[in-house]
Amino acid sequence: MKKIKKTAKYLKKKTGFTPEAGIILGSGLGGLVNAIDIKFSFDYSDIPDFPVSTVEGHDGKLIFGFLEGKRIVAMQGRFHYYEGYSMQQVVFPIRVMKMLGITHIFLSNAAGGLNPSFKVGNLMIIKDHINMFPENPLRGKNIEELGTRFPEMGETYSRELIEKAKDIAKANNIECQTGVYVGSSGPTLETPAEYRMFRILGADATGMSTVPEVIAAKHMGLTCFGISVITNMAVFDEGEVGTSHDEVQNAAGEAQPKMTLIFKELIKSL
Repeated sequence: MKKIKKTAKYLKKKTGFTPEAGIILGSGLGGLVNAIDIKFSFDYSDIPDFPVSTVEGHDGKLIFGFLEGKRIVAMQGRFHYYEGYSMQQVVFPIRVMKMLGITHIFLSNAAGGLNPSFKVGNLMIIKDHINMFPENPLRGKNIEELGTRFPEMGETYSRELIEKAKDIAKANNIECQTGVYVGSSGPTLETPAEYRMFRILGADATGMSTVPEVIAAKHMGLTCFGISVITNMAVFDEGEVGTSHDEVQNAAGEAQPKMTLIFKELIKSL
């Protein structure tokens, strides 16, 4: 808790900024920052106790500014469990954002489609998630100052924001799915048997992020909204060809303007 407060105090002193909403941008989805009226930007390496992103496609900047007239703080690049970080490090920025004053958090990710009705380039509004990580960011002694020991996860993703996002997509002729995201540790993509298992469990898309961050956010009472960009369709049969990181990046880039529009309109409505 001391580190969280120290980092928040440092950023507050440097910016004098109290953001209303936090944004986390996933692989290939950092372009939303072009829509932000940026007031302050920090490399992760310059922020006390912040981890540093090691993944291609993640720029590693914390940005403060205005989006649609609202004060926001945005992570351009996130931290992943598969990079070797502890769960505490993965969710550290979310906890810092809460200390800075955010009430809402908006998350994006690149995901593999499991639902056969999905297509590459679709957006999927996350209505729920399945945690298949071998860890939980709340494991260990509970920090009472952040939240309760056993946080309730009945409405993990805001139903109100989900309905608003659907209306925004419809009004702008954006094809948008709604589904369940399953998060697992990676960095390997799933085997055909694992893909089939996730589908049987009820997941519509799979990825290696978002779930730990949302768990930490809900623990602190933040309102959460998430979108997955379907960058590839899961390989269910042995012998089929998988997906390269470049293909994921390209698909994310093409879907990015649609995701940006939905995020902007949602944030405007806060």
